[in-house]
Amino acid sequence: MSGAGAWWRGKTTPAKVETYTRWSFHFFAVVEVAAIGLPVFALAGAGAAGLLAALVIGHALLCALTASRALDWTRGRRAQPVRLLWALGAATYVIAVVALVLRKHGSGPDMDAAGSSVFTGVLAFGTGTLALGVRHRKRVLSLVAGFACGAGAVSFALGYPGATALATGFAVFLGGAFVAGTSVFSVWLLNAVYELDEARETRARLAVAEERLRFGRDLHDVLGRNLAVIALKSELAVQLARRERPEAVEQMVEVQRIAQESQREVRDVVRGYREADLGAELAGAQGVLAAAGIDCEVTGSADGLPAEVQSALGWVVREATTNVLRHGDAGRCAVGLRIREGCVVLTVENDGVAVRPRDAGGGGGSGLAGLRERLAVVDGTLEAGPVGSDGFRVVASVPLSGRTADTSVSGVTS
Repeated sequence: MSGAGAWWRGKTTPAKVETYTRWSFHFFAVVEVAAIGLPVFALAGAGAAGLLAALVIGHALLCALTASRALDWTRGRRAQPVRLLWALGAATYVIAVVALVLRKHGSGPDMDAAGSSVFTGVLAFGTGTLALGVRHRKRVLSLVAGFACGAGAVSFALGYPGATALATGFAVFLGGAFVAGTSVFSVWLLNAVYELDEARETRARLAVAEERLRFGRDLHDVLGRNLAVIALKSELAVQLARRERPEAVEQMVEVQRIAQESQREVRDVVRGYREADLGAELAGAQGVLAAAGIDCEVTGSADGLPAEVQSALGWVVREATTNVLRHGDAGRCAVGLRIREGCVVLTVENDGVAVRPRDAGGGGGSGLAGLRERLAVVDGTLEAGPVGSDGFRVVASVPLSGRTADTSVSGVTS
């Protein structure tokens, strides 16, 4: 059971929904055999019952195979199983006609009920499975209506009264519409889950791209004007030097000054980009996780903490939030900030871990390794590892000795 549980927890949410959908259609095959194939032994004679049961079992297996291939086609993993769909359609009609013939000419305690149940049930399950292999509601409706009309026409051609043939066609229409509707809804739900997951990944990529654009704009604003001035003054210095004018030296000194000023401004921009405000990161993490449907609780306040400590812990919050969004299927996340024994301790814990975060436990990533390097600058430490069956916890600790701090950290912000 533990292996099966780990296998299930290791799947993403879309993969879980797809697995559930596939096994639901496999279960339909079991239902078809149990509800239609087995009862015929109590209603028909031994020979007719054996034949009908074998036909129902074969039809159920063919439906299960067709459903699996049709779902692969829906997800774009293989071509549309046209031949298999035609084979299922032909087998469904042949079995239905055999059931009608045995219903009229077979022997048994209640051959009429046995033939009717096999006829209606096989057509209903066959129609619903075939609906997985087509697109558009009109085609599905045409498929259901075609099977219903065909059932009524075949019944009338075999000599059944008009009212009986009409009732048979209507029963096939209702059963086929129900199973086909279930199939169409299941495919729609599966596609919607995958689209939502892709939208979440796209949103994360757009956020990264937006941050890169912002950083690029900041660098352009800082360097654009200064580089233009450097180019103009350098050109002027070249012209003055060719004329052996002493002002050329003054222009190059000015170029040197502007270059040094540009270096300082670039350092300021990069420093501001690399420094993270802990309070803003806590609020941002709560907002991002809530938008992703994850229940996030944040306790503690960053007020009064030294700037270098806030910057280091802010990066921990940022990286941990990224891991929660990208490396698991979390439903809950708790972020706590408190002072304990002269240290400020940040704890980020979440459930729903499917894949171990980047370099936790010695993996090849660099996310947590980079955090350890940042914390080492302020003498901090980082611990990360699994908790319980599906949890993960990140704990960052930074000593406050020699730094100014306010005990208001123990307060609650949300």
